[in-house]
Amino acid sequence: QVQLVESGGGLVQAGDSLRLSCATSGRTFSSLAMGWFRQAPGREREFVGAISRSGGNTIYADSVKDRFTISRDNAKSTVYLQLNSLKPEDTAVYYCAASVVPTNMVVVFTLLKQYNYWGQGTQVTVSS
Repeated sequence: QVQLVESGGGLVQAGDSLRLSCATSGRTFSSLAMGWFRQAPGREREFVGAISRSGGNTIYADSVKDRFTISRDNAKSTVYLQLNSLKPEDTAVYYCAASVVPTNMVVVFTLLKQYNYWGQGTQVTVSS
């Protein structure tokens, strides 16, 4: 079983930055492909970004590309999401997710169903 705990959300103004963290436990972190998703009120949960086991591969949703950066520190068992140039439309609950990946498999996952474990979410609110 993998436990995920997000932190770092808050209320900011448009143009500001935030860094979200997701601390994991319960399984060797380097065996996990990680992702970030978000869900705004009344909307479905959507993909934001993902990173491979080693951190060498990343992928982003078009809506956040060039503004958000996902990274991981395998020594700290933590994945990060740096949010820059925030917009009111970025307001949502942000969730991190994990998927166990076989050794030597280099993948990034973009679909909700590809992830086995989820955190409880952290709220990001961007005021205009």
